[in-house]
Amino acid sequence: MKNSTARTEMDYLNQYHEEDNSSSNSNECTYQDCTKKVALGSQCPDIDAESQKFLPEHNVGKKKYETEYHQGNASFGMSVFNLGNAIMGSGILGLSYAMANTGIALFVILLVAVAIFSLYSVHLLLKTANEGGALVYEQLGYKAFGLPGKLAASFSITMQNIGAMSSYLYIVKYELPIVIETLLGSSNEEWYTNGNYLVLLVSLFIILPLSLLKNLGYLGYTSGLSLLCMVFFLIVVIIKKFQIMCPLPDIHDLNETISKLNITVAQMNTTAVDYSEDSCTPKYFVFNSQTVYAVPILTFAFVCHPAILPMYEELKDRSHRKMQGVANVSFLSMFIMYLLAALFGYLTFNSRVEPELLHTYSKFFKSDIILLIVRLAVLTAVTLTVPVVLFPIRTSINQHLSSSKDFSWVRHIIITIVLLGGTNALVIFVPTIRDIFGFIGASAAAMLIFILPSAFYIKLVKKESMKSVQKIGATAFLVCGLVVMIGSMSLIILDWIHNATASVETQGNGH
Repeated sequence: MKNSTARTEMDYLNQYHEEDNSSSNSNECTYQDCTKKVALGSQCPDIDAESQKFLPEHNVGKKKYETEYHQGNASFGMSVFNLGNAIMGSGILGLSYAMANTGIALFVILLVAVAIFSLYSVHLLLKTANEGGALVYEQLGYKAFGLPGKLAASFSITMQNIGAMSSYLYIVKYELPIVIETLLGSSNEEWYTNGNYLVLLVSLFIILPLSLLKNLGYLGYTSGLSLLCMVFFLIVVIIKKFQIMCPLPDIHDLNETISKLNITVAQMNTTAVDYSEDSCTPKYFVFNSQTVYAVPILTFAFVCHPAILPMYEELKDRSHRKMQGVANVSFLSMFIMYLLAALFGYLTFNSRVEPELLHTYSKFFKSDIILLIVRLAVLTAVTLTVPVVLFPIRTSINQHLSSSKDFSWVRHIIITIVLLGGTNALVIFVPTIRDIFGFIGASAAAMLIFILPSAFYIKLVKKESMKSVQKIGATAFLVCGLVVMIGSMSLIILDWIHNATASVETQGNGH
């Protein structure tokens, strides 16, 4: 799912600990199927899986992209698949909600704009990596602005991954109770159908043990499973559009009908209640208080930039042009998937679509066997993906908290528990997944797509003057990113304040 692929996730982790200053040969290391870091040419015993370098730094006088110490072996097609894995994530579940609050035409305009901007930022990243000689996002930040640049990149990636973890656990919170109720044939308010309890239990007994592993091994391949689950989800969304007729049934009437009669979906639709004259008419332009979440949701859905450079390093016969081609094909594929998911989900539910599309189906049609299979597949995928996403966050925090590269079980366990506990607190106390999509999309995603790539490019690409078209374009892109981030965050915070005020007034009136 988001920000993780089977091979590139591990490549990113392994490269993370490369030193930012590689001028000293005395610290160079090599690994030969061993497990401990040692000096070049030495025999090596055991090495910490989270601290190992993926690449030795021979020929330190050369830029990394010029150095022939590692030949990429990923084909063009495999790279496209890997990058598709990195792009695709839980963000797809929020796109129908974004379309419902922008209208079809405005949503398509925004989707095209964010996709193009994301591709342009990939172009800036690749060119900056070639000029700056670094294939890790944080290293580019260090080379450009020193420690503040490295911290900015690391913090943005950490925030983005925490957002991804939160969105996955939100799916557990929303969907697992529905699965249990469906399988048990009961809708009683028992403790084991409470989403807050279930997300804690899943985190404690499944996610935590997996997250404590020193090396994830084949668990990294769950990103491929996640992509297949989302493709399956998209197919079901398209099919259900033609099975579920508008107007939608009233939820209370529907539940009563299901409990008393054994009838088909088509029959249920004949007893539906229409709440407005145009409830089944798609809108092309919509502006309301929720429209402000559209751009953050889209940026959250397209973030894959920390994985770009490791994939570039792994690409066979790599070149800037070839990697840009990989990005173009991957982004086009995800653009089509995102558009179809958003469009068919919106056309099915119109204004009644919820921030998490799968939960919208659960709300109206709990007993559908196909939807039950989709829920189980998505739940399995996101549960196994959370440890994969947590892995680089822990590695990043380890790098900043401890100058020692020696592995410490105490530090390892404490960081894992704090991260997982904090994420669970977010999922339990933040009212909706929309707020996670919105906040992370407006902050960390905007940093990774707009601000950091353009800032790194302006600083590190010396052969172009500030008056060149390329530098002017990068500067405009940086300004655009600042406007998007500040504007979106301001509007989202104002919406939160408005909702909180309205809630207090409602409680004060005794409602």
